[in-house]
Amino acid sequence: MPATPSDDAPSPVPVAGLLDGLPRQRERCGTGAAETPVRSLATPVPDTRLRVLRLRRLFPAPVGTPFTFFYGAVLAVVSLVATQLDPALVHTLHQGSSTDVAHLVRTPVLVLVASALWIAGGILSPYAVALLFVLTALERRIGGMRTAGVFLLGHIGATLATEVPIGLAVLVGHLPASSLHRLDYGVSFGVAASLGALAGLLGPWLRRPLLAVFAWMLVTDLIAFTDPMTDWGHLIALTIGVATWPAVRRWHRARQPLADRS
Repeated sequence: MPATPSDDAPSPVPVAGLLDGLPRQRERCGTGAAETPVRSLATPVPDTRLRVLRLRRLFPAPVGTPFTFFYGAVLAVVSLVATQLDPALVHTLHQGSSTDVAHLVRTPVLVLVASALWIAGGILSPYAVALLFVLTALERRIGGMRTAGVFLLGHIGATLATEVPIGLAVLVGHLPASSLHRLDYGVSFGVAASLGALAGLLGPWLRRPLLAVFAWMLVTDLIAFTDPMTDWGHLIALTIGVATWPAVRRWHRARQPLADRS
């Protein structure tokens, strides 16, 4: 009588797909494989808190970027107060803060500081928005005091580079004496220098288009010839910022261990 398979006998192991010469394949394909649970890889869940933290780093903070935060607050207060004053009074204040040759000869420190408290075009002008993000990014990389130094270097350097030639031209008779009282105030020179310095800390894929777009805007304004001395000042300030690349890169490397521990 032919033997019938018992219920206790092990079920036949499928041989399809087995490779010759590799031992213990039958054991892996048998019941032992079923006893080992298969662990599925967990799908990473995006950390929204990390994204929010990175987004917040784009804006100034009293602890992380004190120079940008408090300087921006002062500019905002001055701009808001100016909107409530009589336009004639505001114009008088602008004239008193102008870094023209006449004021630079009499009270250089006062007008250089006072002119940096005004934003030409108001608090919503492009240079006001650029100041917020550019100074924040630069300060997080090199620190507040050094960021203030770069800003002042561009503000003072570009001012002197444009006003001193005017004074000399008046002195030799190439320009009228009225050129000594040119209206010149605002933060744009400092912002242009800070942007040029920040570009040196960015990767080439971001640095080159940023400098190209900004330089193209400045050259376009210069060609329009609406305010050539100010437009030349913006280009000079941008060049001053680019010239600080060796220093800002050294400062950034020195701050890297502190950033890693924070």
